[in-house]
Amino acid sequence: VYLMQMLDNNQTLFFRTVMDNPVKYFPLIYTPTVGEACQKFGQLFRRPRGIYISIKDKDKIREILENWNVRDVRVTVVTDGGRILGLGDLGISGMGIPIGKLALYTACAGIDPDYTLPIVLDAGTNNETLLNDPLYLGLRIHRVRGKEYEDFIDEFISVITNVFPKICIQWEDFAGPDAVMILDKYREKICTFNDDIQGTAGVAAAGLISACKLSGKPITEQKFLFFGAGSAGTGIAGLLMKIMKSNGLSNEEALNRIWMFNSKGLLVNSRTDLEDYKKLFAHDHDPISDFTNAITQLRPTAIIGVSAMGGAFNKEVIEAMSEINEAPLIFPFSNPTSHSECSAEEAYRWSSGRAIFASGSPFDTVEIDGRKFIPGQGNNVFIFPAMGLAVFATEVKRVTDEMFICAAEALAGQVTPEMMKTGLIYPPISEILNVSFNVAVKIAEYIFDNGLAEIKRPENIYEFMKNKVYYPAYS
Repeated sequence: VYLMQMLDNNQTLFFRTVMDNPVKYFPLIYTPTVGEACQKFGQLFRRPRGIYISIKDKDKIREILENWNVRDVRVTVVTDGGRILGLGDLGISGMGIPIGKLALYTACAGIDPDYTLPIVLDAGTNNETLLNDPLYLGLRIHRVRGKEYEDFIDEFISVITNVFPKICIQWEDFAGPDAVMILDKYREKICTFNDDIQGTAGVAAAGLISACKLSGKPITEQKFLFFGAGSAGTGIAGLLMKIMKSNGLSNEEALNRIWMFNSKGLLVNSRTDLEDYKKLFAHDHDPISDFTNAITQLRPTAIIGVSAMGGAFNKEVIEAMSEINEAPLIFPFSNPTSHSECSAEEAYRWSSGRAIFASGSPFDTVEIDGRKFIPGQGNNVFIFPAMGLAVFATEVKRVTDEMFICAAEALAGQVTPEMMKTGLIYPPISEILNVSFNVAVKIAEYIFDNGLAEIKRPENIYEFMKNKVYYPAYS
């Protein structure tokens, strides 16, 4: 509450405060605190930030957007609150996500906040607690689905890209099928990406690239078992396939190194309950309903948690991974912290200090038998602000998977041998400004090298990008 009041009253002071001490303030303006803030959004509400568009306003979207006081919006984060972090359907209360994410665009990558716009699309909620809460601010109807919902999204996209022609739309925290549907429909038509799918994939790929260096086993020899097969898991898996194929594997060989497990067990071809976007990762294999048994039978080198099921990587799971791997890769990526599949201490202790660990939520340093381990946080904050800065600077018209692979490699390239000695496979959050800028430069170089930019290539890309960065100072 205090930080949001500071942002409302003195934008320069807010960003200077946050950028001077990201380790302290990022967990307050985003994960894990933002989850609780969304849950209590109606109680905490002081004044509106951003734009609220109801499905009942479908014919008034242009009028609503044109009332915004900035005419050249370049970056928006949009949610419908359908699946906020691991907390489920929070409806309009999910507005905390776009507000927090866009604060990080500025705090991490120096995008001028005047070019950003948080948006929530209100299509109702299926959360009965919220529907009966007198402080809930959204429509008190169950979620609108099907054609009416899709028409609402279509109308929104048509209008916003007309009102703000240089805008990049980041989709955030939509329910899995909706997220996949929107991205597949529009990724080749407008400048857009889904952070839960592509941003998570980019940061996971970066961590796995670093982990491969640390383990001494190349990515083409790893076998990945996902716990959770939603849009985040399939997004990571799809990007890993592209990386492995670029390193010489065939499509079939890459697929054979990716396995998925969800609440109903291993994804196998005999299952009839799989959505289309999951079927690619189903295998010809006997059904397995127990995750530990899946580890024992499939013998993965890495497990990746994207299930939002806190504690799913229990002692039995970690010990099973440690029995078949000298250095098991343990990646519980779900957040907030309460939904992480395991803690850093559990992973290190149950593996006798042999795990290569990264999580989506922050964990404190762990000491085992006199040895200190610094857990890496594979947070999307390492990817999406840098992507935003590169898109903003180059005015590129599309965001491609190859740009996320470029971002992942650039991020992994900033993990030094000294960092790896402490178990880190991501740079520390304390260096986020410098890290994000370097990643953005690499993405911009890729964009210019491949003729994707809508502006002329500058003589010095580094200096060009440097001049695009906002820094909070009183003029």
